[in-house]
Amino acid sequence: MAADKPNEAKVSVGEENKENLPDSGLGLEILQIIKESQQQHGLRHGDYQRYRGYCSRRLRRLRKTLGFRMGNRHKFVGKKITEEMLTDSRYLLLVLMEAERAWSYAMQLKQEANTEPRKRFHLLARLRKAAKHSERLEKLCESHRVDAKTKLEAQAYTAYLTGMVEFELQEWKRAMEAFNKCKTIYEKLASAFTEEMAALYRQRVDEISPNIRYCAYNIGDQNAINDLMQMRLTGGGGGMMAEKLETLITQARTKQAATMSEVEWRGRSVPVKVDKARIFLLGLADNEAAIAQAANEETKEHLYETLLAECRDTIQAVREELKSEAKLRERSSDSDGGKVSNLQFLHSYLTYIKLCTLVKRNESMAHTLQVQLKETGADDSKRGPRPQDLIRLYDIILQSLAELSTLPGLEDDHAFQKEVSLKTLIYKAYRCFFIAQSYVLVKKWSEALVLYERVLKYAKEVQSKAKSLNSSLKDLPDVQELIAEVNAEKYSLQAAAILDKDETAEVSVPHQQKDNTPLCEHLETFRIDSTLVGKHPNLVPFPPDFQPIPCKPLFFDLALNHVTFPPLDDKVEQKGKGGLTGYIKGIFGFGS
Repeated sequence: MAADKPNEAKVSVGEENKENLPDSGLGLEILQIIKESQQQHGLRHGDYQRYRGYCSRRLRRLRKTLGFRMGNRHKFVGKKITEEMLTDSRYLLLVLMEAERAWSYAMQLKQEANTEPRKRFHLLARLRKAAKHSERLEKLCESHRVDAKTKLEAQAYTAYLTGMVEFELQEWKRAMEAFNKCKTIYEKLASAFTEEMAALYRQRVDEISPNIRYCAYNIGDQNAINDLMQMRLTGGGGGMMAEKLETLITQARTKQAATMSEVEWRGRSVPVKVDKARIFLLGLADNEAAIAQAANEETKEHLYETLLAECRDTIQAVREELKSEAKLRERSSDSDGGKVSNLQFLHSYLTYIKLCTLVKRNESMAHTLQVQLKETGADDSKRGPRPQDLIRLYDIILQSLAELSTLPGLEDDHAFQKEVSLKTLIYKAYRCFFIAQSYVLVKKWSEALVLYERVLKYAKEVQSKAKSLNSSLKDLPDVQELIAEVNAEKYSLQAAAILDKDETAEVSVPHQQKDNTPLCEHLETFRIDSTLVGKHPNLVPFPPDFQPIPCKPLFFDLALNHVTFPPLDDKVEQKGKGGLTGYIKGIFGFGS
């Protein structure tokens, strides 16, 4: 409820201006209202049902506030907003919310139509309803009571919803015309208003651009496919465009895949008969180029994840073909004498691509963490990366390299095995370096120094093998840079160890001289005692010492055994002498 108040304020009109409407004009920030409402009520998480409920509640509040009731609880009486009613801009907001409610219901049905195709008919009906409400809004804004900016925004909003309807109907030409009209209006508005509003208008233009390019491609513009592929690789074209872009790019690659028959790798030509593998291998170069041109690490991470997902799906398809081939081979009892089949070699090639991509992705993440680690340094106030995070990444890299060396068909490829061995040594050196840094943090100087020496050993071994292999290390981390960094760290380590030893000695000297006298025994004497501010301060002696106390004397009654007591027979009442009278006296207490 509280979130509605800012939007209500945007559409209010001063009482003093209501009499002079032709001069001042009613105003409604259409795009800003719907964007803020969508972000605050569900669309940040793609929850269209929640936004639809918000639109319904707001419509009810607006009708109650304006007194615009449609009948009563017993009977519905439809009413339309006319130009004569436009004394308050909330009447325009009423129509806008009706359009938004219909649009949000359509988007909700679009999500559900993936599993229930018949809901697509209801989806189209609600989209048409939303476009109809927007046309009503545009018609009302043509009144002389409404200002020029609101008229333009209403036209752009109507063009956007009309384009959405035509887009769903696959009327590409009419959809493109509507989207272009919407784009033109928002671009003009962006150039005429403040930076904050201009950013909002440009954001809507960016949302529309993928739809325009998709329409252009379907009309026949083949140049649009390159833009769409780039947009999809960089994470653009979200929402309703994402699924269509995937389908479109797959179709485009399928057409090109018809001409692809084989692929050459490690000196062997392998026929590619699996369609999914053809499509993936055709798009591999585009994916790698997009990764190389990525503007930031977040985009690069998204591209790596996209490529790995496609690679896993392709490997699964080839694996299914391998199972079918194995069954046929069992039936025919045909044996290749241990030679790896073409399909198995293709599977090895795809696995090689997946593992190499995984290595590159983790290396990119490790590089980013290293930069952050250098920036934060020893500042404990900032929660940054730790050497342990990098160790985990290099563990994954080494595991991927171990799998590379066991790929079927490459066991006898000595050049390949040497390359993998060389990469393994490089990443072992980096892993060992960050293990040493983790020991430095906990001041285990000797362990860290031993590990630094091992890093140098690995690095020198890499340099000797690289010379004999005549291999370039341009795609791998620079070992010479690592050697220089390790030498610098060794000197810093030795200095830190000496300083730490001196501090320990300084602290231990007063510790040897101090006594264990508790505080209560030297209250009048000042003395520096670090134990007083610790968890177990020495305040009083505990447990307390034993003190001598006077012993209580013991008396033994030795005379009791020799004492003769006088007879008491005359004092004791004789039994049987009382009779009946004594009994009665005993009952009533007379004898006592």
